[in-house]
Amino acid sequence: MKITLKDGSSKEYASSMSVIDIAKDISEGLARVACAGEIDGERVDLRHVVDKDCTLSILTFDDKGGRDAFRHTTSHIMAQAIKRLWPDVKLAIGPSIDDGFYYDIDSERPITEEDFPAIEAEMKKIAKEDLKLERFELPRADAIKMMEDAKEPYKVELIQDLPEDAVISFYKQGDFTDLCAGPHLMSTKNVKAVKLMKVAGAYWRGNEKNKMLTRIYGTSYTKASDLEDYLTKLEEAKKRDHRKIGKEMGLFMMADEGPGFPFFLPNGMILRNELMKYWREVHYRNGYQEIETPVMLNQSLWITSGHWDHYSENMYTSMIDDEMFCIKPMNCPGSILVYKNQPRSYRELPIRYAEVGLVHRHEKSGALHGLMRVRAFHQDDAHEFIAMDQIGEEVEHIVKLINEVYEKLEFKYTIELSTMPEDHMGSLEDWEKATNGLKSALEKMGLPYEINEGDGAFYGPKIDFHVEDCLGREWQCGTIQLDFQLPQNFDLKYTGSDGAEHMPVMIHRVVFGSVERFIGVLTENCAGKFPTWLSPIQVKVLPISDKYFDYSEKVLEKLKSAGIRAEIDTRSEKIGYKIREARLQRVPYMLILGQKEEEAGNIAVRSRYLGDEGSKDLDAFIKDLRVEIDERIMRKEEVSEQAEK
Repeated sequence: MKITLKDGSSKEYASSMSVIDIAKDISEGLARVACAGEIDGERVDLRHVVDKDCTLSILTFDDKGGRDAFRHTTSHIMAQAIKRLWPDVKLAIGPSIDDGFYYDIDSERPITEEDFPAIEAEMKKIAKEDLKLERFELPRADAIKMMEDAKEPYKVELIQDLPEDAVISFYKQGDFTDLCAGPHLMSTKNVKAVKLMKVAGAYWRGNEKNKMLTRIYGTSYTKASDLEDYLTKLEEAKKRDHRKIGKEMGLFMMADEGPGFPFFLPNGMILRNELMKYWREVHYRNGYQEIETPVMLNQSLWITSGHWDHYSENMYTSMIDDEMFCIKPMNCPGSILVYKNQPRSYRELPIRYAEVGLVHRHEKSGALHGLMRVRAFHQDDAHEFIAMDQIGEEVEHIVKLINEVYEKLEFKYTIELSTMPEDHMGSLEDWEKATNGLKSALEKMGLPYEINEGDGAFYGPKIDFHVEDCLGREWQCGTIQLDFQLPQNFDLKYTGSDGAEHMPVMIHRVVFGSVERFIGVLTENCAGKFPTWLSPIQVKVLPISDKYFDYSEKVLEKLKSAGIRAEIDTRSEKIGYKIREARLQRVPYMLILGQKEEEAGNIAVRSRYLGDEGSKDLDAFIKDLRVEIDERIMRKEEVSEQAEK
C-alpha cells in the first residue's frame, strides 16, 4: 500500500494502518499535534483505517481542516456540558465556524452569558475525563429510533431529511452521543483552552417561520496563550469596528426603514468617490471601457442567464405591464447585452467592459452586518470577452491589475482556486478546460494557491483573492471567473481570422467585490486613519482663539484653492479640545494658528504621522501635500496616539 504525503514524499506499508499510526511512523511529534486526516481530499478521523493507495495529509491545528475538527469536538463538549447541567435541553446543530464554533439549542430555561462560567467549568471536567470519541453508523430506522428515545426532535428531523443513500453516523463520548459526520479528535483531553463568547437568537434551519433557538458561540485553541492572543485581537477588532468608526467619522448610516440598505453620508461619499477615482484610473490605463447597465431587467433575461433557476430566492422582483422584471443581483447579463449590441471581430478581442453596478441581493435579516453584509451594494465588475487562446495571457493581465491595487492599499493576499460545485451548468469537459486555464495561468506566474473543492460559481471555476488585514483576518474580495456557459446561453459570437463564427470565452472579474464591504474592511484595517488621499477631511485649521480667525480663513481659502479638503474649527473651545476632536475624526493634518504664525505668515503643523512637525511655510506645505495626495503616498505613522496625548 503506497501512501503519498502532501510534501510529495511517499510511504509504503504491507498492510492497512490507521491515520494516527501513519502519523506516528512519520514523526511522534506530528502524531501528538494531529487533529484529523485528509485522504484524497476527504477529511477523516485519526482512527480511520487506510487500506489502499491514496494521498494523505495529516491535519494539525495550523490547517483549516485540523482547526475545524478541533473546534467541532469543542462544540460537542459544550453540548455535553449543557446536557449535564440542564438535561431537558434539546440539541439542534453545532458546527465549527471561522474562529470558533456554535451550538443551537432549544431550552425552556433561558440560557444567558451569566451561565457561561458554569458551562465552561463543566467543559473543563469533560476534558479532564479524557473521554474517547467513537464513531459508529446506524441504519435510518435505528438512527431515528435512537434520537426519538433520546427525545431529540431536531436530530430526528435532520435524519429524516438526509438522502436515502446517506451514511448516518454518530459520535459517542462517555454518556453523550450526537448525530455527526465528523471528523473529530480522538479524545476530549486535548481541548483545554476554551472561551464561550456570546449568546444570540437563530431560527431553526435559518427559516424565520421556524422556532427561534438559542445559539451559543465559543472558540477554542490548543494553547492558552493563543486563546489570550485571540481575545486581545478581538478587543482591538471592537475598537476598529467599521460601524463604530463610521458613526464617529460620519461615513455611513443605517435606517430602520431600509434594513441592509446603507446610506452614505457626505464624508463617506468623499471616501468612496476617491477610491473609485483611483479604480477608474487603473482600469483606463489597463484598457477597460466603462459602461452602465440598467438596475432592472426583464425576467426572461435572467431565465436565459440561468440566474432565475439558481438565484431567484435572492432576487427582488416587480410586475410592470403584466410582465415580471427583476432587480439585478449581478451585472453580467447587462454586459452581455452590450456585447451583443453589434457584430464582433477577433480584431476587437479582448473586449474589457468595466461597470460599478448597483446590485441587490436578498439576505436574511439575521445575516446583515454594517457594510460587510448588506442587501444593496456596488460591485466593481468587469466582464471580458476573449478568444480561447487568450485565457492565460488575460488572466495574467487581471492578476497584475489586482496586485497593483492591493499593493497600493498595502494589503497582503492569498489565492484560492474554487472548482465545480454540485449545482452547476455545462459539461464536465468545459469545466475541466476552464479550471485548467486558471491553474496554468497561476502556475506560469509562480503564484501559490490553494484548491477550494466545489466552491466555484454555478457557471464556472474561479480564482478568489483573500486580503489579510492588520489583525490577521482574511476577507474574500477579488475574483476571476471563467465562463463558457453564458456565451453559450446567449449565443455570443465573433468573426475569427478564418471568416467563421466562433464563441468567445467570458471572464467575470472584481477587484474590490462589494465596494461597500471593501470600504468596511479598509476602515477596520486602518482604524479609520485613511491615507491622506482618501481622508474625507485632509486638513483641519485650528485657530487658538477668535483673534486669529481672519488669518485662519485666509489659510483655509488657500488650501481649498489648491484642491485640498480642509475645514476650520471656529468654536470657542480650548485648542487642546479642538486637537482631540480632530484626532477623533482621524484628520491627517492639523494647522495650529496663533500670534506667532500670523506674524510670521506661516503655520504650525501637527500630523497623524509624526505628531508635532513644527513651523512651516504655507506654500511649501501645500506643495508637499499635493505631491502626497496626487501620488497617493501612504505615509507611515511614527508617533503613537498615547504619545500625542
